[in-house]
Amino acid sequence: MEKIKASLRESATARWIALGLISLTMFFAYFFVDVAAPLQSLLERNHGWSPETFGMLGGSEFFLNVFAFFLILSGIILDKMGIRFTIITAGLAMVIGGALKYYALTEAFAATGLASWLDTFWVAVPSSAKLAFFGFAIFGVGVEMAGITVSKTIVKWFKGKELALAMGLEMAVARLGVFAVFRLSPIFAENGGASNSIFWGVAFLCVGFLTFFIYTFMDARLDKEIGADGSTEPEEAFRVSDLWLILKNPGFLAIAGLCVLFYSAIFPFQKFATDMLASKLDISIKDAAAMFSFFPIGAMILTPFIGAFLDKKGLGASMMLYGAILLTVSHLIFALVPAEIFSPFIAYATIVILGLAFSLVPASMWPSIPKIVEERFLGSAYGLTFWIQNIGLLAVPILIGWALSAANPGVADAIASGDMNIKYDYTVPELIFAGFGVLAIVLSVILKMVDKKQGYGLDLPNKRS
Repeated sequence: MEKIKASLRESATARWIALGLISLTMFFAYFFVDVAAPLQSLLERNHGWSPETFGMLGGSEFFLNVFAFFLILSGIILDKMGIRFTIITAGLAMVIGGALKYYALTEAFAATGLASWLDTFWVAVPSSAKLAFFGFAIFGVGVEMAGITVSKTIVKWFKGKELALAMGLEMAVARLGVFAVFRLSPIFAENGGASNSIFWGVAFLCVGFLTFFIYTFMDARLDKEIGADGSTEPEEAFRVSDLWLILKNPGFLAIAGLCVLFYSAIFPFQKFATDMLASKLDISIKDAAAMFSFFPIGAMILTPFIGAFLDKKGLGASMMLYGAILLTVSHLIFALVPAEIFSPFIAYATIVILGLAFSLVPASMWPSIPKIVEERFLGSAYGLTFWIQNIGLLAVPILIGWALSAANPGVADAIASGDMNIKYDYTVPELIFAGFGVLAIVLSVILKMVDKKQGYGLDLPNKRS
């Protein structure tokens, strides 16, 4: 304890405790992000949600971040108000938004005048979905604000030390939340419907808010030790005009573009993966969710090792290229291997390939941003990156939901009429995901060229000797 008191940042114990606190919150946040992912068929049969509606739910998480520019605002707030203010604001937004999403699926809401009023417009979408969209949009503001704050927090504690390893471990813990949701959400739904799954997600968010709150005491102590009062601006204060400096940076533009392409082929896919596997393998939703739960486990195990390698050996830009290639290969397998020969072995092997891609790119991409932009507007750089990413995450689930219905005419009507045997064909959506992978390969090559020209050192080790 004396070592911790002497210098928090120089104490390995304190650094890892701080990382553990913020990572635990992101575990619960990622759980809630995909809490409805294994419930697509249940929502369609019991709540009247079509594939387009389900896709809109996935996209609604990012609506306010994109169109109201909340993510850019979050980055500015982070740079001007500091980590503690931003992290508490993010935690509250997640809990409030999650609670609204839960309420939307309850019988209590269905009996209200608000539900009746919501049914009077946009009649193709149930009132439960409309309120769920609104709640998920508020949650989305909180979770993305938390994401950029956690990234800057890790840089604050680990810059010049085990930065990539720390970011890798944080991502690993967050992905454990994805594993948990694909295992637990179907079980919760069996014992109370879709609303019960959402309820447990909200309960976990409340615990996550507490871990964020506990972390703020460590952050305040560290600021006091390094002479940075969290309520004051740094000596060289961030200016809104600095956003233009970030956007003129060719390395930033390349990484932001790679980010939106890569994540557009991962997170929207997670929301449809359970039903895709159930349809292609002709298995139950619960079994399909259990199978896909191994995707984040692979990424969780590999990401810290890749982070440690990047800290000691480097090759960050090369890792992004390899990850983009593996991403494309995995989606092409899902798209082009016929259902007749698509076995559980092939499914598991493809999930492993996708998990490896999901380890390589984020583990190398996020620690690369501090090499490209000045630390004084690092929060805004992360905010801009997440905002650009969110444009894809907003549009792609809606695109996939529309493509799924368009490529399967009559299937939604058959399900609505009670046909329990009909399945969706996911070939077209998977080809769309593979297309994002091809574009990510091209941009990864461009990033390597920019790095060579600008001398960012993306392939150099993160850890200073």
